[in-house]
Amino acid sequence: MSTPAQQENTNGIDVAALKQTIAAIEENPAAGLTRWTVRSRWQGGTRSDHYVDGVDIGGQKVDRKFQIEIDEPCELCGTNQHANPQEYLLAATNACMMVGYATVAAVMGVKLTKLELEITGDIDLRGFLDIDASVARGYERLHYTVHLAGDGTQEQFEKMHEVVQRTSPNYYNIANPVELTSDLVVE
Repeated sequence: MSTPAQQENTNGIDVAALKQTIAAIEENPAAGLTRWTVRSRWQGGTRSDHYVDGVDIGGQKVDRKFQIEIDEPCELCGTNQHANPQEYLLAATNACMMVGYATVAAVMGVKLTKLELEITGDIDLRGFLDIDASVARGYERLHYTVHLAGDGTQEQFEKMHEVVQRTSPNYYNIANPVELTSDLVVE
């Protein structure tokens, strides 16, 4: 026999806590404002390290300490010791959508038994290497496939898919232009 707490935990998501968070943000929209920062340092060659020190959620600093190491394949002048920026971009897109599928399913009461995403895109290096100005410097198209299984209906899975496409921050960031501003400090 499951306890009420176990019943509220679906797909590893504490549904009661999620609903409390949603209600709190509905009551006070400022509680839903977040600021994400990553500080990066070149390590030589194509290697770089990236540091996460925390996030601001609703005006509160949440300490988080992570280091992300990035490199390139040997064929692109790297050492092939770590995933490259494109792989992290694609992984971050998939991971963000996976959070969406797991939470939307949990709120719908659907227990997932399988959730896999595969995302693929092509980059023509002539753009990146400034060989041909007419060639795009990044992805012009990404395609992803979602594999879902669980105790939901076809209609519920279709609804999840629609909700994730509509609400996933990284889906949005990839699918829409984002204003990117910069400062240059020469030391």
